[in-house]
Amino acid sequence: MPTTPAPQPDPRTSKTLHNGIEVLELLSRSPHGLSVTEVAEGIGVHRTVAHRLVRTLEEHRLCKRDSFKRITLGPGLVALAESVEVDLREVARPVLADLAEAQGATAHLVVPEGEDEARALMVVEPRHARAHIAFRTGRVDPLGKGSAGLALLSAMPPRPGEREEVSLARRRGYAVSHAEVTNAVTGVSAPVVGPRGAPVASIGISVLELDDPAPFGEAVVDAARLIAGMLHLP
Repeated sequence: MPTTPAPQPDPRTSKTLHNGIEVLELLSRSPHGLSVTEVAEGIGVHRTVAHRLVRTLEEHRLCKRDSFKRITLGPGLVALAESVEVDLREVARPVLADLAEAQGATAHLVVPEGEDEARALMVVEPRHARAHIAFRTGRVDPLGKGSAGLALLSAMPPRPGEREEVSLARRRGYAVSHAEVTNAVTGVSAPVVGPRGAPVASIGISVLELDDPAPFGEAVVDAARLIAGMLHLP
């Protein structure tokens, strides 16, 4: 857990709001939760200040505590995320359409769902391919299976016991999986990276046959960067 205080906010802005956002960002990188002391250390404030921040975020259902008093992100963020997902879909739609046509494969945009799952936010099928994969929007799969989930994990801090495929995806920029969420289907996905390296989504393709993943990997990495740029993510 980092103990170095974060850079001070611009004096023209609200320091309290700045600290509250830092708490949320810290929790987003801590899927197993944090104690109040760990929150205080993580954002460089006194424990009393961290306690007040957590209590305020709890009132707005932006974080919650379990029976062991570990703090995690709360369900109130889902409502806030809905409007963001609308913008994400609008931005991503033409990129997915171009990706699907260029690769002759089904393209998909997947977002993190809680701590351990990933949800298909958008699926675009190629119009002119002789054959392609079909699956439904809204499908939820484990975060640790399938190229989309592996790509999301690759943009997160390493987890204890994580798969070698995640480490490999972290090194080359895209993840590859075969028959993990759908029989006989190979997926290639890259993370759409947001502020401070956190994954906003993953973009990928699904195919039945794949000899060399590198060209598909380059294509999904380029598409992910394009979406991030259109969303003005740093």
